Amino acid sequence: MKANLRIGITQGVNLTPQLLQSIRLLQLTAPQLEQELRQALERNPLLEQEEIEDEDAEEAVPEAAAVEVAAWDELPEPAFLSGGATGGGDEDATLRIADGESSDPRLRLLRELALHWDPADLEVAAWWLDHCDDRGYLERPLDELLAAARAAFPHRAGDVGLLRIRLLHGDWPGMAAADARECLAAQLRALPADASTGLAARILDQQMELLAAHDVDALAAATGADPGAVQAAVATILSLRPHPVQAPVAAEDGHIVPDVIAWRAGGGWRVALSSRGAPRLRIAPHCERALAGSDHQVLRGLLDEARWLVRGVNMRNETLLRTAQVLVERQAGFLDHGPEAILPLTLREVADAIGMHESTVSRIVSGKYIQTPRGTFELKRLFAVRLEGAEVSGAAVRAMVKRLIDEEPANAPLADDVIAGLLARQGIRIARRTVAKYRDQLSIGPARARRRAATRPARPSRQEYV
Repeated sequence: MKANLRIGITQGVNLTPQLLQSIRLLQLTAPQLEQELRQALERNPLLEQEEIEDEDAEEAVPEAAAVEVAAWDELPEPAFLSGGATGGGDEDATLRIADGESSDPRLRLLRELALHWDPADLEVAAWWLDHCDDRGYLERPLDELLAAARAAFPHRAGDVGLLRIRLLHGDWPGMAAADARECLAAQLRALPADASTGLAARILDQQMELLAAHDVDALAAATGADPGAVQAAVATILSLRPHPVQAPVAAEDGHIVPDVIAWRAGGGWRVALSSRGAPRLRIAPHCERALAGSDHQVLRGLLDEARWLVRGVNMRNETLLRTAQVLVERQAGFLDHGPEAILPLTLREVADAIGMHESTVSRIVSGKYIQTPRGTFELKRLFAVRLEGAEVSGAAVRAMVKRLIDEEPANAPLADDVIAGLLARQGIRIARRTVAKYRDQLSIGPARARRRAATRPARPSRQEYV
C-alpha cells in the first residue's frame, strides 16, 4: 500500500454554538419562542424580563449580530431550494438542529427519503418535488416536465422518469402524480391485493366518468361485476386521499398565534411583531456590572449564554420584521383588494430586498403567521409563482376563475374554454387545460356536473312523507 500526502484548500462555514443557536431561534414560531425564553428565564439567573413601555419602539440590531447574520447567510441552502442534496460528502449540519415539524410537505418528504435514497437519486427527487403543487400533483404536463428533467440532468436522462415512478409508489403513494387517476391508482397499489382493490383499479383505469357520477348500476353493467362488489370497490376508492400530501405527524394546535401583525394606518400599511406571549429578555444590569472583572468560570459561562440568547432573539426578530415589511409592501394590493390582486413574488426577490440569502428568508417564513384585516395566514401565502408568459401570478388567476364560477348563472354554468375566453378579454391568455387545473385545485366540478347539480330536484324531507 502506498501512502500519499495531499494538500488542498476547501471553503466552509464553521458552525459555532452561537451560530447554531441563532439559526435555531430563526426557525422558531411564536409559541416555540415563548417556551424557549421562559425556560431560559428559569435556567439562567442573569436574565430578567424587560418591561415593555412602548410596543412600537424598535431596537437596533447590535453590530456583532449583523456579523452573525452574514455568517448564517453563507450556510448551504436547504435541499428543496437548491434542487438537490448538499455536496461535500457530509450532511448539512443545520439538519441536525432540533426544530419543529416543517410546514413544507416537500421538505418533510425529502427528510424521509434521505434515510434510504442515494444522494444522486435524492437530487432528482428534489427536482420533481419542486415541480409539484402544495397537494403533491405535477404543476405542468408530464411530457413537458420530462423534457425539462432530461435537460436538467443530461447524465441521467434515462432515469428521471423512473425516479418519478419511484416517488409515485414510494413513501407517500401518489406523490408527483400527473392527475387524480394516477394518484388514486398508486394508493390502491399500496393496499393489500384482493378482489375489491382489483375491481377498483379497473374502475379507475376505464370508468372514471361513471365513478365521478357515482352511478353504481352503470359501473356494474360496464365492468360485468355484481353491484355489491362494485359498491365495495367504490367505497375503497372513496377511502383514499384526494391528494398525496400527508399531514405532519405532530398534532396541530387548535389555535394560531400570529408572529407578525399588519394593519392600515396613515394611508399605508404598517407592520409590527406580535408582543403576545413571548417575554422580552435582557441581562440584569447589576449582574453584568458585578461580573465585569470576575474570572468565575461558571458565572462567566452563564453571562456568555445570556448574551448569545439576547443577541440571537434580536437577530430573529429583526429579520422577521424586515421580511414581513417587504412582503406587505409588495402584496399591498392583495391586502387591499383580495386574492385576485396578488403579485408574483419569489424568495430571491425578497432576499435581494433585505440583503440576505434565499435560505435565510426560507427559514424565517417557515411556519410563521401574519395577522391582517383579511385574516390570519402563513407568510408563505404572500409568495406567488408568475404565470408563464404573463405578468400575473397563478394564484391571482385561480382566484379569477373562482369568481367567474361563483357568478355564473345556475342554469348555464361556464365551460372551461368559455372561462379562458373571458380571461383573455382581460389580457390574461391561458389554455383551457390551465383553467381545468385551477378548477380542480378549487375542488369545483366541470360545467356538466355543476349543471346537473343545479337542476337536480331536492330530496323531500321525512316530514313531507308524514
